Amino acid sequence: MAGLRTVAAIALTLVALALLDTDVTHMVAGAMAAMVSTFAIKEKQVGGQAITLALGLPVALAAMSLAALLHSRIIAGDLFFVALIFAAVYSRRFGDRGTALGLIGFQIYFVSLFVGVTVSSLPDLCGTLAIAFACSAVVRFAVVPETPQRILRRLRDAFRARLAQLVASQIELLDAPPEQLDKVLDDLRRHTARLHEAALMIQGRLEEGTRDAATAALLQRRVADAEIATERLGVLLLNARSAERADTLTLHLPHAPVPATGTLITTHDDATVTLRRDLKALHLLVARPVSDDRGTAVAHVRNRLLGYRDEDKLPPGSTAVQDVFRGIGEAARSVLGLRLALDGPQDESNDTPATTRSREEFDAEDVAIGAEEEEDEGDDRTGLQRPTTRAAFQVSVGSVLAIIGGEFLSTQRWYWAVLTCWVVFLNTASTGEILVKGYRRLLGTVVGVVAGVGLAGLVGNHTWIAFALVLLFIFAMFFTAPLSYALMSFFVTAMLGLLYTLLNTYSFSVLVLRIEETALGAVCGIIAAVLVLPVHTDRRTDELLGTVLDRLGDVVSAAVEQLSGGPASDLLGKARDLDTALDDLRASTRPLTHPITPLRGRRRTARYLVALLETCAYHARSLAATAELVPHSKNIAADPRLERAGRRIAHNIAVIAAYVEDEKTDGEVTSGASIASMLKHDGPGALPSGTVAFRVLRHLQRLDEGVVGLARPLDVPVADRGDKKGARG
Repeated sequence: MAGLRTVAAIALTLVALALLDTDVTHMVAGAMAAMVSTFAIKEKQVGGQAITLALGLPVALAAMSLAALLHSRIIAGDLFFVALIFAAVYSRRFGDRGTALGLIGFQIYFVSLFVGVTVSSLPDLCGTLAIAFACSAVVRFAVVPETPQRILRRLRDAFRARLAQLVASQIELLDAPPEQLDKVLDDLRRHTARLHEAALMIQGRLEEGTRDAATAALLQRRVADAEIATERLGVLLLNARSAERADTLTLHLPHAPVPATGTLITTHDDATVTLRRDLKALHLLVARPVSDDRGTAVAHVRNRLLGYRDEDKLPPGSTAVQDVFRGIGEAARSVLGLRLALDGPQDESNDTPATTRSREEFDAEDVAIGAEEEEDEGDDRTGLQRPTTRAAFQVSVGSVLAIIGGEFLSTQRWYWAVLTCWVVFLNTASTGEILVKGYRRLLGTVVGVVAGVGLAGLVGNHTWIAFALVLLFIFAMFFTAPLSYALMSFFVTAMLGLLYTLLNTYSFSVLVLRIEETALGAVCGIIAAVLVLPVHTDRRTDELLGTVLDRLGDVVSAAVEQLSGGPASDLLGKARDLDTALDDLRASTRPLTHPITPLRGRRRTARYLVALLETCAYHARSLAATAELVPHSKNIAADPRLERAGRRIAHNIAVIAAYVEDEKTDGEVTSGASIASMLKHDGPGALPSGTVAFRVLRHLQRLDEGVVGLARPLDVPVADRGDKKGARG
């Protein structure tokens, strides 16, 4: 949508300028200004977008005017450019509006250098800027409007699609022969991760996209239920296919060993046939919108799947196979809840007692869900420790180096080195991230230059064909940005080759110079990142790892407290904070896990730690979702015995976090007796398989094992206390 909006704004600007009979230079400037004024604004509310766009025009006019005045004053112009870069980066501390205005100021100054603005050409170019901003406003607010409600609606549809993809991959897991199990598991991991990404995106848009806090809390609850229930179904299927109980880590660790195939499921037995039928029925419920329901067929399918929540309706089979049917029943319940939250009340005339019970549970939860405001922790760092301040100094120093080196390469197009230096710092927070981004940009630029040579020969003097290809490449640039930075850089460079052709400044030497300036800018950025207030990748990942551990401890402690009979709290909000911190950690470890890294041991360790944390986060989310039902559920009761298990897990997390944060501590991670054996000594009776209490116990056990597993690669001492009998229970 961002690509479509940007392309539409550029196209409208080109049409308007063509009707005014402007020359190609003004059309190029207008197209670039329309692109900047459209993609720079990221605010969620329409009113905020309008204010930022209105403020952006005078900022753009000021930047272009100063570029014209300083056109012949080289030293003064360079000094101002560096000051502008510092201000543009520093302004990010003021949120989306500050980021947008800083980006507009920098990019318009760059456009001015690109088209060679002078004092005599300034009035016409200022008019071009005004037209470009006006066209951007028309597209943003009338042609392709962007409102929080529309975005949330698309995200909800995307979540449904991701949910259907995950169920489809689970069907493949059921039928996959042993020799194809590795590939199917890779697909399952990918679809599980993408479903989680969609859930995080929805959570980030709930407050602005819903009418009130209660509606936002309800939708967040239903999305979390669906994500957890469907991921748990994948674990249960893997267990049923494996010769022994499969580790949840298998669904989160890339290239994890494939579990040995067991005999619990065979291809043509009655249980497998029924499982296959019911998984396809679940896929139908997920993929089909309520408006497409026909007659009682869908209601019949839904009722049958919800019936698996009752023990007496489970098909015959082994315990592991019956667990899968229970998982299908819980997944069907989560889909029903998601439909009620997204589509409103539905026909209840064909409900069975099992379906009625599920609806009553949702009604009780809906009454209990209240709006709670989250506190904004903010950034308490000051001075040079503030990320925006540090980045501003780093980019400024890198830009000075790029200007000096760029002038030696070309007195006319030195600014390409500065642009690359600027770009490699965007959305990066450590030296490793800058190194990887610079490498990817250089790779994309080299390949883009080769494409630019061929395109320039094909286009020749056909102006509108060139502009059409520019629009196509701009859309491709936006579309590929989340997928591959190198691919995005390829489309940027190919587009610039076409713009040079339009300005009649194209030559092979110009495109070679583009590669040289890009390499220079990337090197200058890396030098600045290493020498000026550096943030090493290890330090960055350690900080984020500590944050993840702290938030994991918060979720587990609060969930266990509520499961033990303690007061209610905003558990799903805490779980969302954990997911956000884990997402940041995952991004920061990419330089360590990149294929070009020479440190293979660290790459394996980083992958293992992130996968183990994702597994712990899954179990913590499941505990939080279950704990939130305790105050108002007829089927889930608090159990004070869980408090002891929670204390051990919380202690272990705190010890690991202290070691990560380099605190002097003599603590040890406690291992030994399983959670089940701990609870057995505190009270009578074993928990029957399939009950909610048994599921809570399983999540606690897996979480305990995962936390102890974190200690070993981090070299945290582990004390083995008690017997290990049942440690894998």
